[in-house]
Amino acid sequence: MRWSVITGDIVASSGLNAAQLGAIMDTLRDASASIGSWHSGGDAESAALFARRAGDAWQIAVRAPALCLRASLYLQSAVIAHHDAHTRLAVATGDGTVPAGRTPDLNSASGPAFVDSGRLLSALPRHALMAHATGGALDAAFRLADHISQGWTQAQARSIHAMLPPGSGPRQSVAHRLGISRQAVDQSLRAAGFAAIDAALRQIEAAP
Repeated sequence: MRWSVITGDIVASSGLNAAQLGAIMDTLRDASASIGSWHSGGDAESAALFARRAGDAWQIAVRAPALCLRASLYLQSAVIAHHDAHTRLAVATGDGTVPAGRTPDLNSASGPAFVDSGRLLSALPRHALMAHATGGALDAAFRLADHISQGWTQAQARSIHAMLPPGSGPRQSVAHRLGISRQAVDQSLRAAGFAAIDAALRQIEAAP
């Protein structure tokens, strides 16, 4: 089966206590469940699988590879918005096998996508928080999105996070859900570079 595998760890986790780290992991788990609902075909619960790994590490496998950059930004914006923290994300797309079971275990998964994602995380330079193992244009988009997202404030990340899911609705609806004005949403999205990010995502996801 073809997956996009996102392997990550939490930046500066040594300064966090167990409760804080656990809360970030819960946020990533919840975000993974939301990402699973984006996948129009099949069971949403199996469309995005989450596993916490040793220490501050985690992994998500997504069955909609075209959405890998959107999913990565959704995860990063969740961590910034809720915890004023960042996570590193290394993405690889390709074949992979997840053992069947009532609760699929990513820690027992195998295949090129899982191997390449883990290797890329280990190879990321200190200043980089997001990359794709494929290289080329897709990795370039990840690197540029990384540069933009590293500058997000919590307010900007909250608005971006609310706008990233497909079918998120008009900005007025997002403002209502966030409990802020439409003007505040517009200002946050503009400062966060959302227009360029949204255009890039649409181009990537429309590609054959």
